[in-house]
Amino acid sequence: MGYEVDFIGVGKESKSGDAIAIRFGNLYGGRDEQTVVVIDGGFKDVGAEMVSHIKQHFGTDRVDLVISTHPDQDHINGLETVLMELTVNELWMHLPWTHNQGLADKFTDGRITDNSIGERLKESLEKAWFLFCLAEEKSIPVYEPFTGLSHTSGQIRILGPSESYYEELIPQFDGMPAAKEQVEASFLDKVASQLKQIFAFWGEDKIYDDGVTSPKNNSSVITQLIVDGKRMIFTGDAGIEALSHAADQFEQCVNSAPLRIVQIPHHGSRRNVGPTVLNRLLGEPLSEGEDRELLAVASTAKQGEPKHPRKAVLNAFTHRGARVLVTRGNGIRSSFEAPQRSGWSPVDPEPYHYTWEEE
Repeated sequence: MGYEVDFIGVGKESKSGDAIAIRFGNLYGGRDEQTVVVIDGGFKDVGAEMVSHIKQHFGTDRVDLVISTHPDQDHINGLETVLMELTVNELWMHLPWTHNQGLADKFTDGRITDNSIGERLKESLEKAWFLFCLAEEKSIPVYEPFTGLSHTSGQIRILGPSESYYEELIPQFDGMPAAKEQVEASFLDKVASQLKQIFAFWGEDKIYDDGVTSPKNNSSVITQLIVDGKRMIFTGDAGIEALSHAADQFEQCVNSAPLRIVQIPHHGSRRNVGPTVLNRLLGEPLSEGEDRELLAVASTAKQGEPKHPRKAVLNAFTHRGARVLVTRGNGIRSSFEAPQRSGWSPVDPEPYHYTWEEE
């Protein structure tokens, strides 16, 4: 069996996002011998790129499985086009309104008019509702991707979140009435903020176990794919807490297939990973020059953002034997036992960063 994993270039300017197209099976055989998966669809304009990519490079207009990791616009918006223009067999996405009665009561004809819900959260929830209704209209079965859910192929399994953890997170989503209000930094704090020079030597992690991301990010679907004894993990925007839960599942897997591809969470944000959880998922740091035949990919905008990707995060993956690649608005393909693809060329790995500036 072979595979193609394509990180579609999202963010032609300065907004990062995620869109991943996957094909696995007998890639030299017929369509029925292959499985096509989409994980997230980037911003709305990326949806058309995803559709074109699958038709051109996978030679099909049928997708076996679409997974929406969470309803942030840079992940979910492009999936509308995917569902509209391709034949989709299954959609896996969370339905937050079925796990929180307070949310269920706030929808009227797919809209939320209750001002107790923050505007950004309204947009996310309404987009998720729309995608769910679109799937129903097109008779696409919808399943919620909680821990343990497996695809009929037998090769895709959800490592997180669990349903109980997801339900704990919903009331904490930014914009929920029960969530603590986010207080912006005062003017004096902003004045005091300044860039500082960071120096590092090989093997020194400049990331920490106390990083915290948003509850909505931690609700991201974490997906495991195993093809021909090669394991891959796709993380969405999951943070340390969510990844730690997924690591529990990872460590319990009977199949001891080595990890070969990992998505660097949340475009390389420093708040999403720490040394302990990386050690559990990737292994302990190695000596300089050693590697684990592991590819780690961060999906970022072309011009980059101040926090995406953090050089300390890229170094931390390198310490653990990963070959680190960053999309910077361009597509990146990883393949095994797959046909050659015209026009695609090797990508240089990220260099080791010994010094950088950050706030």
